[in-house]
Amino acid sequence: MATVKVVNMKGEEVGSIELNDKIFAADINEAVLHAATRAYLLNQRQGTQSTLTRTEVSGGGKKPWRQKGTGRARQGSTRAPQWRHGGIALGPKPRAYRTDLNKKTKRVALYSALSAKAAAGNVIVVDEIKTENYSTKTMFNMLNAVGADKKALVVLPEADKMIVASFANIAGVKTSLYNTINVYDILNADKFVVTKEAVEKLEEVYA
Repeated sequence: MATVKVVNMKGEEVGSIELNDKIFAADINEAVLHAATRAYLLNQRQGTQSTLTRTEVSGGGKKPWRQKGTGRARQGSTRAPQWRHGGIALGPKPRAYRTDLNKKTKRVALYSALSAKAAAGNVIVVDEIKTENYSTKTMFNMLNAVGADKKALVVLPEADKMIVASFANIAGVKTSLYNTINVYDILNADKFVVTKEAVEKLEEVYA
């Protein structure tokens, strides 16, 4: 098992923790990571975009001019796609982009994402994250102290409205619970900041 140092909110080393190899030292499957990321992004799409076809736009009931003898191209409606104010040809219509992966694939993707972060040395374990009041400055200083001053995913052991709100205004920072993390957020973050308790719960659930 890989050993990672545990730091406090001031960035001071206060101990160490062994990470479970099954989760943090698994083989990195890039194909599965791609599939999981693609599925996540597709599932974010609402699919509500819609354009009007020639049958749906208003007007165009009368034939613009007679079929023959004018010297102009034949036209049946002023709402055909080539006309101004005409309908849209082959435009988007509401559709579901929803896709899903089986449980085993999701698990392999999660292991791969966490292992990739651990292999790159981007897993930061904090003994605990706490605040007595709503304070973005406190959380900002904590991230700077532990070396996560860019994009970071902060994983908590339990929901804490005050902590989540304190992180909310920091650009590039996202918070999540140990049991709701997803592959996209892990890969998208530069640093994976997790509390010691969250690591233990993560290993309990997924290992």
